[in-house]
Amino acid sequence: MVKHLYILFILLWSLIGFSQVQEVEPEDFIKTITFKSNTNQSELPILGLNERLYLEFDALNGDEDDFYYVIEHYNYDWTKSNLMKSEYLQGLDNLRIVNYENSFNTYQIYSNYRLQIPNKQTRLKASGNYLIKIFDDYDDLVFSRKFMVYENLANVGVTLKRSRNVAHINTKQSVDFVVNTSNFRVINPKQTINTVILQNNNLKTAISGLKPQYILGNELIYRYQSASTFWGGNEYLYFENKDVRGSNLGVQFTDLEEVYHSYLYLDVDRSKSSYTYNPDVNGNFKITVLDRENPSIEADYTEVHFSLFYPKLTNSSIHVYGNYNNYSLSQANQMTYNTQSRSYELTMKLKQGFYNYKYVIVNDLNELEEGAISGNFYETENNYKVLIYYRDLGARYDRIIGVGEGNSTKISN
Repeated sequence: MVKHLYILFILLWSLIGFSQVQEVEPEDFIKTITFKSNTNQSELPILGLNERLYLEFDALNGDEDDFYYVIEHYNYDWTKSNLMKSEYLQGLDNLRIVNYENSFNTYQIYSNYRLQIPNKQTRLKASGNYLIKIFDDYDDLVFSRKFMVYENLANVGVTLKRSRNVAHINTKQSVDFVVNTSNFRVINPKQTINTVILQNNNLKTAISGLKPQYILGNELIYRYQSASTFWGGNEYLYFENKDVRGSNLGVQFTDLEEVYHSYLYLDVDRSKSSYTYNPDVNGNFKITVLDRENPSIEADYTEVHFSLFYPKLTNSSIHVYGNYNNYSLSQANQMTYNTQSRSYELTMKLKQGFYNYKYVIVNDLNELEEGAISGNFYETENNYKVLIYYRDLGARYDRIIGVGEGNSTKISN
């Protein structure tokens, strides 16, 4: 009996220890999680080992709560790494976020919290996958976010092609890439090298696990028929409400109640229309406000009203999707059908700024259909990043030794 209990304990420990970590989405009072490295808009941080990481968020409960941050290191497949904290972190974590200010001259009261790494107490020492966790005073996990840190040891060349499958030549984009390791010694690359491909910095749709098809000297070549293809999608829709008292980009009209309400123009199904180039920021967002000096504390919150003219679905749901909510598919961004207007509607409280968004379907099999409403076109401008992970024989963690980037504006046959 004791032996059986011991085996059961080992199995449970294995399941806990080797399961992939998932990001925890915040409670409703936490808004506008801006997470970035060296860009001026919020996007998945992929930064060099000595570059800065910025995290900013608002708490709308008006309590001036204390929040604490913890940083954990993970393997290529987002299982917990074997490194001790002192091996990937110089200094301390589990520290209080001390930089915060209350909102100024806004209808919606909130506290804005800001964290920068490295700081006087915390510095990262190793490359790889990371998860930052934010806790409250009661040690409850408020939310978590993933990010990556790389070393610039291998050169990665990325080329975008139309799909080699004739059935998808007009709807998919294929990512070819070459990894040059002439400045870094790689042993047995088919075992020690792993890859991740990201479209528009979205971890939810990433392709991972591809191995080099050819090895020519110091070059690892990846030119897959279909394994490295993404749906082309369409350009994101967008709106800007930096001035709540006047007309804005994508906003039909505004109204003031307890806070301002921004009513967007009615959107329609684009899947059967022809592709039209419409510049976007690939799903990201940026907080902006007119005639104010500090958007972090002077931008107000508005109730944004989305509406989509679309037939009612029986076993599927429609969500408003973008980096503003970390591409989450939750009840908070699920639309409801209005039988009178024959359209889907959703109201969300968002901070003033410039936002990209799109409408996506989650079908009855709980599968994401990203292009079902917006359409899929090979011409769509998309950003791609390729991350190269390396674990030497006998090593205890996965390093990121190179990052390559490409854009589909230069796509070819």
